[in-house]
Amino acid sequence: MILRSLECRFLTIALCDAAEPWQLGSQDAATPMMQGIIDLHHDIFFFLILILVFVSRMLVRALWHFNEQTNPIPQRIVHGTTIEIIRTIFPSVILLFIAIPSFALLYSMDGVLVDPAITIKAIGHQWYRPYEYSDYNSSDEQSLTFDSYTIPEDDPELGQSRLLEVDNRVVVPAKTHLRMIVTPADVPHSWAVPSSGVKCDAVPGRSNLTSISVQREGVYYGQCSEICGTNHAFTPIVVEAVTLKDYADWVSNQLILQTN
Repeated sequence: MILRSLECRFLTIALCDAAEPWQLGSQDAATPMMQGIIDLHHDIFFFLILILVFVSRMLVRALWHFNEQTNPIPQRIVHGTTIEIIRTIFPSVILLFIAIPSFALLYSMDGVLVDPAITIKAIGHQWYRPYEYSDYNSSDEQSLTFDSYTIPEDDPELGQSRLLEVDNRVVVPAKTHLRMIVTPADVPHSWAVPSSGVKCDAVPGRSNLTSISVQREGVYYGQCSEICGTNHAFTPIVVEAVTLKDYADWVSNQLILQTN
């Protein structure tokens, strides 16, 4: 019993797909884009540690050699060609190692799929979001659209996150290339889901595009990241990634419900 309790407490790995109290670091990656962001963060942090050690050593060495009590006669270094070359070239090399992967990641994040499997349009409103699955809009009578409202604070079900759950989730198939079209109907909004590495602003008068490919099944939470008015904090985003079969069943059920 004790071993089982320890196993449940320490050996169970739960993926972090929503914000947690006192959280340090990013949420677990659900897309290759977010995984690239996390990897770049870790790479840059490695260089920050090297810079911290090098600068700390120089500070301690300067304090030691220019301390009147321990070293009354300090070293006199006026010019040093070698030191000046090193302090010029070394930061440039570090910036080069950071720039190459960061530019590659930026270009991949800006890339938009030419032929996506599914296109979803997210329309920002004060303070809810209608979603349109345009691939299934065969006529005015048959279309796949719904509104997504936040669950009130005093009406959550057991297991639902406060101010993060909605009544209608965005259901997508896992391991499928998706195209998101983001646009507002009134003021600026933003469609942001941290686990997917996506933050796309909704600017009035234009439609912005972004691509997403969720690699594992799960429920991913996000929020509007653009101050859009009084209830800005009450416009969450919930994306549920399911298998392709479950997604097809969900689409069929939605079309039947909306037709009737």
